[in-house]
Amino acid sequence: QVRLVESGGGSVQAGGSLRLSCVASGYYYDHHCMAWVRQAPGKEREGVAAIDKDGEIAVADSVKGRFTISKDNEKKTLYLQMNSLQTGDTGTYYCAAEEWCFRNANQALTSLKGYNYWGQGTQVTVSS
Repeated sequence: QVRLVESGGGSVQAGGSLRLSCVASGYYYDHHCMAWVRQAPGKEREGVAAIDKDGEIAVADSVKGRFTISKDNEKKTLYLQMNSLQTGDTGTYYCAAEEWCFRNANQALTSLKGYNYWGQGTQVTVSS
């Protein structure tokens, strides 16, 4: 059974940093697309950053230059380093995975329909 478990959320002041982690288990990790998706209160989920099976990366314009996605295949862990956090970054952050993904990173970022596994989410709250 596929399982994604996120951690690392919390409350920080604007300008601060957090590092989210997502540990994956139950499937062959290397041939998947993975992404960080966030949902602010009252808003739809949006892709924040994605990485395709070849390791190519796409990052949303709203976080470009501040957020970095990476993964460690040996540890089966996806990371999101978030720097210079802003109040608009507040929300629940989810890790998502798609098996045997052949989409490129930009496609994996902009369309969430392909993801068939989701974590439980971790809350990020940024105060001014």
